[in-house]
Amino acid sequence: MVRNLKELLTDAKDASELMVDLAYAAVFFDDDDLAREVIHLEDRMDAAVHEMRIVCMLASRSPDDAEAMAGILGMANSMEEIADAAEDIARVVLKDLGVPSELRDDLRHAEEIMARVKLREGNDLANRTLSDATLPSETGMWIIALRRDVDYIYGPSGDFVLADGDVLILQGPREGVDLVRELAGGDAFGLRPPARGGRLSNLDRAVDLLVELKNVGEVAVGMAYSAILFRDAGLAAEVGRLEDRCDDLYYDLQRWVLRAASDLGDDEIDELRGLMQIGQSSERIADAAQEMTRIAESDDEPHPVIAAALAEADEIVTDAEVHDGSTAEGRSLRELTIETETGMYVLAINRGGRWIYRPRGYRALEVGDRLLATGPEEGVELLRRLTGDRRPAVSDDAFA
Repeated sequence: MVRNLKELLTDAKDASELMVDLAYAAVFFDDDDLAREVIHLEDRMDAAVHEMRIVCMLASRSPDDAEAMAGILGMANSMEEIADAAEDIARVVLKDLGVPSELRDDLRHAEEIMARVKLREGNDLANRTLSDATLPSETGMWIIALRRDVDYIYGPSGDFVLADGDVLILQGPREGVDLVRELAGGDAFGLRPPARGGRLSNLDRAVDLLVELKNVGEVAVGMAYSAILFRDAGLAAEVGRLEDRCDDLYYDLQRWVLRAASDLGDDEIDELRGLMQIGQSSERIADAAQEMTRIAESDDEPHPVIAAALAEADEIVTDAEVHDGSTAEGRSLRELTIETETGMYVLAINRGGRWIYRPRGYRALEVGDRLLATGPEEGVELLRRLTGDRRPAVSDDAFA
């Protein structure tokens, strides 16, 4: 089946973002199967980008056509770079480069994590629809994608029927992972709280820098998509500042890794190789995000298929402004349970011209705050209802 540009671009965005999530999850679970999922997705990504290039060449019949297609190809190249960086992170696991246990503790015990769960013999989920399975309410975990044989399905609907052998890609609280694994006929991981205390070592500092580098890079990607969708040069400039921050973090990471090397024995130094590889790949993700924003910074109108693809992706980007008298005014993100109520994840908050990245649950919202969020399309209206923002959904905002 021949796919059009919008379908190809949407598929590439979904695949590249899922690859990043799965790659980091493969690291903190030390899971070869998760890492192989990243490699499978990389093959799919390569095919989509190759097909996209062919379609763009066939569609270019004049210099104006070629200029319009250049923006699409530039965006595809950035997505491919993000996917390649994710693959390199996954190969840290497959090549057994070694990862310090401190890093796994920091990543594994984040507020939300990714997990891969296969429906095995004797599971309680096969032949049930996602609505009937009620995984979000029973476990806190959401299925963001699944693989059936070689096909990936992004954001499956509530009437989708699960089958034996399906591989579920889920996101949610760490305590939900074992609940889903048991329903799927598997064994519990039994994740333990991180054991850290006392004085920070050089390795601890390096690990903390890498986790921040990962977080800032992921926010940069979400903000880059937002800058393109909203044609917002201010957001594009903010992505540039995030990329600069990632550069600084990576340089600091190098310094603390070298210091940590002097503290470790010969049998432990190999762990630092994996740390450096993940850091370098995370920094590349931020570089690709900044490159993508050139579309938003250009004076020329982006091709309409770009906005259409971003609005139709499994996870779209949106913004919502907090208005006087709304449910969100004066309440914290934790009190609002935004992710549970809307399915949207808040990437950043703009308050008085200053961005607050990856806001914590205790952050209270104020009138005039602009939330930048990512999630399913149906969550946009719910989020804007919470904040009192009366604008239509993102898909209506996209340029025609």
